[in-house]
Amino acid sequence: MARAKAPRPKPPRSATRRLLGFCGLSFAAAAYVGIDYLRYLSPTWHERLQPVLWAALALAAAGRAPFYRHWDTELRAALPFLGSIVFMLSAFLCEAISVRFVSAVMGLQWHGSAAPLPDTGQWLLLALNEKLPGSVVNLLRAHVITLHHYLMLFMMLGFSVLFDCIKAPGLGIATRYMVTMAIGRLLRTATFITTILPSARPWCAAGRYQIPGHPHPWAQKYYVPYASDSHAIRGVIDNDMAYADVQSYPGEHRPDWARMSFLVDILRPTPGEGPSWYHLLKKASGGCNDLMFSGHMLVSVLTAMAWTEAYGGWISVAIWLLVLHSAQREIRERHHYTVDCVVAIYVGILLWRMTRSIWSARDASRARRLAKLEEVQSRLFHAAKDSDIDEIRDLLKEVELAGREKKGFSQRAILAFAAATIMFTLTCVVLALTLTSDG
Repeated sequence: MARAKAPRPKPPRSATRRLLGFCGLSFAAAAYVGIDYLRYLSPTWHERLQPVLWAALALAAAGRAPFYRHWDTELRAALPFLGSIVFMLSAFLCEAISVRFVSAVMGLQWHGSAAPLPDTGQWLLLALNEKLPGSVVNLLRAHVITLHHYLMLFMMLGFSVLFDCIKAPGLGIATRYMVTMAIGRLLRTATFITTILPSARPWCAAGRYQIPGHPHPWAQKYYVPYASDSHAIRGVIDNDMAYADVQSYPGEHRPDWARMSFLVDILRPTPGEGPSWYHLLKKASGGCNDLMFSGHMLVSVLTAMAWTEAYGGWISVAIWLLVLHSAQREIRERHHYTVDCVVAIYVGILLWRMTRSIWSARDASRARRLAKLEEVQSRLFHAAKDSDIDEIRDLLKEVELAGREKKGFSQRAILAFAAATIMFTLTCVVLALTLTSDG
């Protein structure tokens, strides 16, 4: 008689939950991008489905949070997380001031007359438009994914720690993301502020800024007299000295900004823009010059790198395809030159690799256990030869304890932190839905 097959063992409950979490996160990410794209295909269904999806995600996170097992680890990562927020906001402030400076220093007349740089990447896309089928070209032109999608995809990845989809702490990967973002923004600022490049959209500055039409006195002395005269450029090179006088232009408007008055020369305000320096920075937006490298592409690459390392799978491949789609659309719509997108991609990859020490998908506790096992290996062999069961048990216990993190917080502190985190995140979701048009 044929022997009956033994029943296949059921996977552990935790493994089943993790598999469901993987499928759920991939589905949620795809659903978010797909439903948001309905704003172009069917605005009515978009208005119906987007609040439902947001509510489902918020309720799922809130319902899972009380059963999360790593709140002590999250509490330990809270201070670095708050520090990374301060660092990132400081980098954004520095970038905003620099964006306004490079946009205002040359004046509106230069923005309108400076020719864009030749961009072979855009030429290639225009050539492909003539060769590819119309449906493919329309797909390449479609706004499938934008900046806020990448930010939301990362938020979803961070909250997936509640469902054991990625390694705890979730605040750890958020800290790494913001620190990497801040470093990238500072590198970007140092790049575009040192050499001012003409915009790929010459009309941008006139439509966005109320800045003087003439250049700042710095540019009047060091750039304007030599820009269109090759003999003057040779003279500056030979003498290594500027010899032109500042031209006769209208005086600069100088509001009273108290301790922030040092920003007057940098921001070049006009009377019609109001008395607040902060108001000017809010209007800086993405700037009008070519800002090497693309900040939008940096965000998308960091999101893709985070998904690839922490999660993997087919959804990470899809996100990288969306990154490439975003890059060609940035070039196609002349928001950036091709070089800006290329540099942003490899800088983002290298920066994410560089900050691995802040948070990594690799299990640090496993590495500690292996290190401890290697340390007691000889003692374990001797105990096995001597058949000393008690010694073997004690050594294995040492290995196990080496992989555990020390718990230095009371249960009350952990519960208070968990409740505060839940309330904070739900408040952010509500504000995002009520104060923005697209979350």
